[in-house]
Amino acid sequence: MDKLLFGDNQFFGINHMSEEKARAQAMRFQKTDAIMEVLDTAYESGIHTFMCTTHDRIAEVAARVKADPVKYDKFQFYPCMPYAHKYANAVTEHGMVGALREFMPKDGLLSTALAGGKALATKEVDGISKVLIDMEMKMFEGTKAPVVFIQNVFTDLLLGMGFTRAFKIFDDHVRESWGVEPAYITMNMPALLDALEKEGIEQPIICSNINKIGFRMSGGFDAYLDALKSGRVRAVAMSVYASGAIPADEAIHWISELPGVESIVFGASSAGNIRGTKELVDQYMGEAV
Repeated sequence: MDKLLFGDNQFFGINHMSEEKARAQAMRFQKTDAIMEVLDTAYESGIHTFMCTTHDRIAEVAARVKADPVKYDKFQFYPCMPYAHKYANAVTEHGMVGALREFMPKDGLLSTALAGGKALATKEVDGISKVLIDMEMKMFEGTKAPVVFIQNVFTDLLLGMGFTRAFKIFDDHVRESWGVEPAYITMNMPALLDALEKEGIEQPIICSNINKIGFRMSGGFDAYLDALKSGRVRAVAMSVYASGAIPADEAIHWISELPGVESIVFGASSAGNIRGTKELVDQYMGEAV
């Protein structure tokens, strides 16, 4: 993995410290041209990996990248699925079974199973999961997408329910059917790491909040440090600035000295912040590619 990844929170009005700033960003990025302008700034600064949700707008970004393979020859996506709001809205509108019908192929055995009311039977879970993964991945066909994440909302829901077999289904399917590395986003890295190891998933790629002040590091600051030092996890650090509570230089310097942290993911919308973060990662962690 590259040492520095570019995230997409700012494009969809997500800011953990300021609702006002989140609304302003949501308004600014209503058009794909505005998103591409920021992505081009990051790309030209030497940040080549875009870690993104499977929001419908990202399909437009993927189409732009595919349309200009010379310009974007080094550009790669790290998709994060599922995009929870898309499914939540479908469940609200159509109900649980109706939502599954919305996202499933219109024919085939799984559709027949749904019609027969057997969608939630254990034997159908694997098949439904795999089809939904494939549906989410379709927008990235023809692009470079070597790592695929499960979003933290879904990861932590499965973790809380104890349905950890789902992680193994995902892990096996993306490796075997798509030839990519599976990865996981969570708000509790120590607990997820234990659960993945129980499913036989060794040295997983896990993205979680990692920062000097323990901001949003569920599970305990010391437990994170112990996991990183153990060599059991390939960590991607997010919220390294703790939503602005830690000065950039101090935050990156601290992260650079931690074992087990392979990458940092950050979101920014200004050229100065993008280039500044790239320079700091280059300084403390080596070239960010």
